[in-house]
Amino acid sequence: MNDKLILRELAKRYMDAAQDPVQTIRRNDWRKHNSLQQSLPLIYIRAFAWGEMPEAKCICSDPFYREYENYLRYRLFWYDLQDDSVFEPWITLPAIHKCYGWGFAVDRKISETTRGSFKVDYALKEPEDINKLRKPYHEIDEERTSANYDKLADAIGDIIPVSIDRSPAYKMWSGDISTDLGYLRGIENFMLDMVTEPEWLHQLSKFMSDGILETHIQAEKAGDWGLDSDQNQSMAYAEELPDPQPNSNGIQQKQLWGYMAAQEFACVSPAMHEEFLLKYQLPILNRFGLVAYGCCEDLTNKIEMLKQIPNLRRIAVSPFANVSKCAEQIEKNYVLSYRPSPSDMVGYGFDENRITDILMRDLSACRNSVVDITLKDVETVQYDQNRVKNWIIITRNIIEKIWG
Repeated sequence: MNDKLILRELAKRYMDAAQDPVQTIRRNDWRKHNSLQQSLPLIYIRAFAWGEMPEAKCICSDPFYREYENYLRYRLFWYDLQDDSVFEPWITLPAIHKCYGWGFAVDRKISETTRGSFKVDYALKEPEDINKLRKPYHEIDEERTSANYDKLADAIGDIIPVSIDRSPAYKMWSGDISTDLGYLRGIENFMLDMVTEPEWLHQLSKFMSDGILETHIQAEKAGDWGLDSDQNQSMAYAEELPDPQPNSNGIQQKQLWGYMAAQEFACVSPAMHEEFLLKYQLPILNRFGLVAYGCCEDLTNKIEMLKQIPNLRRIAVSPFANVSKCAEQIEKNYVLSYRPSPSDMVGYGFDENRITDILMRDLSACRNSVVDITLKDVETVQYDQNRVKNWIIITRNIIEKIWG
């Protein structure tokens, strides 16, 4: 079977999933949930050790088609898990940008023994290296982007719409300042800089903030933000914002979700987090309609600080956080995005009693919150194809016990 035929068969199956009436129900659920209307907790599966699943085997020979083969296989497996995720009836193709990064190639020394780990050779070794940074700009390589669109649309465009995401290269991890600050300078180095070189670090953070902000403004002026450009680590629905749509460019950022995190600042005090990072994130975040904040970092002692984000709507409560203390501070004013430890849930063995004890403890503490549950960063399920699906069943039973 040739590559196009493989993609076409997968695209037909995916469109069947995307047109399942349950998607409409889920959209309504997320729309109300993200608008702080009390409802049962929703479950969002972001990872399930895809590389361990037999379904992950791709057979397309062309690397471009193979990427989208994996995209479709991944989502079909995900759909079969029956969490509360929404599967949209289009496929997103990212535009190719002429400018991305900060002018330095990130040299990752990848571990040969530990899956996923690596060491970075930090680019900013001396204070004067700041002068070597690239000033970002937003410009799409139209020729290469169009070529990719034509190739994908020729294969499956009559089955599923292909939506080009023309939003800036500097968003999500490339736009939260924290991630690239870790890559450029190194976490241990910038933590020392806070004490030994504070003015230099302020200069660096402001340079990055101004650069990211400028690309966002340029993209808005160019009409390149679209309703498929949302970023919030969940389902991008809310009554205050228009629903996601394909190929709907020319909108303002105020119509979109924005997202930032501060994982590299996990060991930094709230005061220094605010001084060296949040104050530089705020001008960018303020341009969005609603904001989600946080990923794997412990924000327990930083929630009061985060409340100064005027459009904040979602706060991550990671496996390292004190769930009870977070719930007390978040109350019903924001969505509490609860993220239990993937290791405890599905990573080492599958102990229903352990899972139940942890979820009963944590979700009981969130009983009066607007809460959803995200399973993420699942590196292994020990090749158990049914482990995540069984975890969802257990979690739904616990939700019923607490909220039923």
